[in-house]
Amino acid sequence: MNIEQNAKMILKACKEQGLQEILQCSFLADCSAPNPPQRVLTTEQLSPEISIYYVKNSEEAFSLELKKFCLKNPIAILRHLDASVNIDLDLFSSKTLAQIDPHLNIEIREQNKCSPDENWDKGRKKKVWDCFSSLSRMTMLEYTRYQRRIQRQNNSDQMNMDEENKKLKFATNIDLSNKKKWKDQFDELMKLPPFLRVEDNSNMLSYVGEILGMNTLQLYMKVPGCRTPGHQENNNFCSVNLNIGPGDCEWFAVPQEYWGAMHTLCEQNNVNYLKDSWWPPNLNVLHENNIPVYRFIQKLGDIVWINVGCVHWVQSIGSCNNVAWNVGPFTVSQYYMAIERYEWNKLQRFKSIVPIVHLSWNLACDANVTNVQLSILIKNCLSLTMKQSYLILKFVKRKNVEIIYHGRRKDDHTPYCQNCYVEVFNVLFISKLKKNKPHEVYCIKCALKRSRSLRGFTCLKEYHLNTLRNIYDKFVLRLSSSHGSRRSLSTSIK
Repeated sequence: MNIEQNAKMILKACKEQGLQEILQCSFLADCSAPNPPQRVLTTEQLSPEISIYYVKNSEEAFSLELKKFCLKNPIAILRHLDASVNIDLDLFSSKTLAQIDPHLNIEIREQNKCSPDENWDKGRKKKVWDCFSSLSRMTMLEYTRYQRRIQRQNNSDQMNMDEENKKLKFATNIDLSNKKKWKDQFDELMKLPPFLRVEDNSNMLSYVGEILGMNTLQLYMKVPGCRTPGHQENNNFCSVNLNIGPGDCEWFAVPQEYWGAMHTLCEQNNVNYLKDSWWPPNLNVLHENNIPVYRFIQKLGDIVWINVGCVHWVQSIGSCNNVAWNVGPFTVSQYYMAIERYEWNKLQRFKSIVPIVHLSWNLACDANVTNVQLSILIKNCLSLTMKQSYLILKFVKRKNVEIIYHGRRKDDHTPYCQNCYVEVFNVLFISKLKKNKPHEVYCIKCALKRSRSLRGFTCLKEYHLNTLRNIYDKFVLRLSSSHGSRRSLSTSIK
């Protein structure tokens, strides 16, 4: 489709298209794992130095230079930024958090303690890629006491000879999204420059509903040896990580151009790159495969900026807390890499945490998109999904299946297919279940697999086609307009 056409022309042109076109709504022609760059790296290039920006004052903190520095580096340290904008780190200390909600039930990962550049199997007989952990629960107060006890042991050097065989507890993914309970913590981080904030008009993730741990605050409480296994951020969005201390963390990172090579190594070692927990057991293996690895220390107060698609894994050196969240700068690379991972996730039957289609329509409704290339990518997404909605509705009518207008409220969660985990936009197929049981949502493809006639399904429509057409046509007019009040696709329906 020519995205310079208006909505009426697009829908008119696709009238004769059939089921095959409905089922093949892909934003990219090729979304396979990429081959890494071919040039052979030198020894120095295989162990690149981390870029550090020393922020001297608040003026420098809010400078365009700092933002440019972040956007040009795969990963970087922002040092003294916390002091430059007067962030009170004590608000995120274990003592303060436990005073606010001592009974908060938190997820614990029990892990085997290993050296940062090693990873052993459960019996410590051979090095493996699998990163083992078991799940348990504790309260915030219980973990704070555990953390304090381990810290006292470390300070007094009262270590057992079998220290390496000990298990440790990692308090992970602690939800700080409740702005009433954690108001002071949220407000404190709003002191950061706009491009680093949890919420801001310059952050794409502020234009989609709440995604826990991405556009909300998440806390990690650690003792020495706690590991965050290897991964890229959800849908390749950028990430901000602030070390509250008092201890340090050691980071390992690989530029996004080499994620395909990392994926291949995971496959060769029988771990799933997306779904499993993994940790390279030996950095020499990466270097032998021509993969560069950043290795650096994050100190108290340091902010680590993780750029689009950067692969990384982290281990705590001392007892510390980290607070982290994701951001989406309005850049072509950010949106394109998000789309690329969105399509690859479909092939892997892996749920995309960021609902890219709903995000794109919300951006069209409300965002000030001034980059022409970015606007073209967004408009391509709108064009394809508007066309797909139109074709599905026509197909369903030919099947004599009733279409019920359901609408969509502002705080409704984005629906995902029960079977293939793909985001479902506008036209939902709801299975008819027994009374008092929650309904299940299916995409058109999975609904047809269950019933070629769609018998047993209710078809719900969330948006009128005219609403989508108007948003599509008006999007180009908004490219140079200023931000208005936050409307979103849901609000524009009313």
